Amino acid sequence: MRKIGIGVMVIACLLVGWIAKASAHFGAIIPSDDIISKEDNKTLTVDIKFFHPMEGHYMNMVKPAQFGVMHVGKKVSLRKTLKEKKVKGFSTWEATYKITRPGDYTFYVEPKPYWEPAEDCYIIHYTKVCVNALGLEEGWDDNVGLETEIIPLARPYGFWTGNIFTGIVKAKGKPVPYAQVEVEYYNEDGKIIPPADPYVTQVVKADKNGVFSYAMPKTGWWVFAALNEASWTMKGPDGKDKSIEIGAVYWVRTRDMK
Repeated sequence: MRKIGIGVMVIACLLVGWIAKASAHFGAIIPSDDIISKEDNKTLTVDIKFFHPMEGHYMNMVKPAQFGVMHVGKKVSLRKTLKEKKVKGFSTWEATYKITRPGDYTFYVEPKPYWEPAEDCYIIHYTKVCVNALGLEEGWDDNVGLETEIIPLARPYGFWTGNIFTGIVKAKGKPVPYAQVEVEYYNEDGKIIPPADPYVTQVVKADKNGVFSYAMPKTGWWVFAALNEASWTMKGPDGKDKSIEIGAVYWVRTRDMK
């Protein structure tokens, strides 16, 4: 009986580990640059996808429910500009956008619900990234008005490697106390080999005011995702009500000091 019990426990641990690893996927909205200077080309390419940044595993993404940009407090829908793009055989999306005025441009995306059978729930990651243009640093800390979002408390561009990103997690416009925030590096070239699963996805918790911080140790793109359960449900493939994981996701970039 003891051998059977130990075997069941081992299988259970492996299953839990596999589910935990399977859950570490993130919505992504990555622009071709995060700072546009006067000398730069003012046309951005914006990639939108759903994937595991560190491991490079992709999921199919249908055309988002929302894709837009916020500048000087005004939101503009860009959904019609999206074009499907296959990466490793999976559906992702791409758009181009021409910068016309100085200031901060916050691009945002609301995907359609993604069914995750391993977790028996739907996933919606409300994702943002900020691009600064032509020297005017205004608007980076504005609320976009998404169901849940991370509002940066540190300017989200111009980071050196090792700088600290600080943000506040909000849901329905209010801070989320002690929110758990997952952090992952975009291992674009695949050269980083994590020595164990905990190195794939870092985890920090916000304080009672929903504020969190994390120091980014390597140059490149980093994602921050605060996950919570939605106040509503959806019918699953079996016809039963299923919970919805809503994620407030934010991307920032670091560069090495040279």
